[in-house]
Amino acid sequence: MSGTSGHSLAFRVMRLCRPAFQVDLPMRVDPVDLITGEDFLQHQPSAVQLSSLLSSPAFNAREEGYWRRFELEDPMDGMGISGLLVLPQSFGSIFLGETFCSYISVANHTRLDVRDVVIKAEIQTERQRIMLTDNSKTPMDFIKGGGRHDFIIEHDIKELGAHTLMCMAVYTDPEGERKCLPQYFKFTASNPLSVRTKVRTVQGSTLLEACIENHTKAHLFMDKVRFEPAPPWTVTVIQQEYENAQQDTAEKALSRSTQLIRANGGVHNYLYQLRHPQDPANMRIENSNILGKLDITWHTTLGEPGRLQTQQILGNPLPLKEVDISVTEIPLRVIVARPFLLQLSVSNNTDRRLGPLEVFMSQDEVERQGAIVINGLWTTVVPSLAPYTSTDLSLSLVATTVGVQKIPGIGVMDARDGKLYDTLAVTEVFVESH
Repeated sequence: MSGTSGHSLAFRVMRLCRPAFQVDLPMRVDPVDLITGEDFLQHQPSAVQLSSLLSSPAFNAREEGYWRRFELEDPMDGMGISGLLVLPQSFGSIFLGETFCSYISVANHTRLDVRDVVIKAEIQTERQRIMLTDNSKTPMDFIKGGGRHDFIIEHDIKELGAHTLMCMAVYTDPEGERKCLPQYFKFTASNPLSVRTKVRTVQGSTLLEACIENHTKAHLFMDKVRFEPAPPWTVTVIQQEYENAQQDTAEKALSRSTQLIRANGGVHNYLYQLRHPQDPANMRIENSNILGKLDITWHTTLGEPGRLQTQQILGNPLPLKEVDISVTEIPLRVIVARPFLLQLSVSNNTDRRLGPLEVFMSQDEVERQGAIVINGLWTTVVPSLAPYTSTDLSLSLVATTVGVQKIPGIGVMDARDGKLYDTLAVTEVFVESH
């Protein structure tokens, strides 16, 4: 903070934040220590007399109000929480994502009035300067001698590193001289948590794992950790199962609404499944490696809120095939030796018309596995596909063996030159006996 010598005014700044619990650690002593020495149990005669001493009328007749100050009547008393709250005793730590709130007082420490007072307050960082308050258009008429003017400022911390709160007063002193008083209050914004991500591609879908680590000295209760996907991705949150099925309903609701990440390095993992939509209208969007970003909100033990948004998370772009084939519907029940229909979709992902195309089942795969065979023609012809469109078709299959069976290789190729475009991902069905 800069000096104020030669000025009638001075700024005082107090950070406003949630109070803390007052902790009064109790004295953990035994009442016997009040009437005996340290070597009481080292002598055999004294040890023999211990039981009679504790049961004596003199010991039991001691004043209740005195000895109760030394004994813990309730286990919670050992925590030392008295039920009182304490206002902040220091400036404390400020973290990215929090709201910096301060009570600012500009006081006239002389006996004479100052006139035409203009007050400004702004936050300065390495990148920008943000004006928080400015009354230059409507200056204060005066501040009386010994008086003061108080106000509160708020600023959302969005940058790491050094911050400077600049408070400035321009006023006319009692001698009629126009003076300018700047004062600077410096603080540093730290990162409250770190986010580490891992991206995996599994069977046409992308799995994103986000590991959040708490770097503060306070527990963080996560209100929301939402992934905002970039177009054309869609996201599904994969939640963990609760270990205790008999958990109280109210406790379950609380566990779902907030997730505790413990202080000093506590971590929690979140898992998201990302998919490309099947709507052909979205196929025109350029294939990008931008997946999206995380929006994280939390509060501390006493309700201090915080919010962070990560930068765009990048992943390995899925190669976009010219033509792809996928399963759209499988019957709920498949009976052995009874034909069933497998619904398929063939999509043209290019900007030109393709066709004719052939959807086929590999005879080599059928001969090697033999559990599911085609019921009818080995190939189905798709005459043509317009750009960025898809068509639905069905294949009649029949299972020859009960149990979990794989559908043999189904693919799509160009009917003229035999160019293979895509093969169906591994698909399993459960075949019943009847």
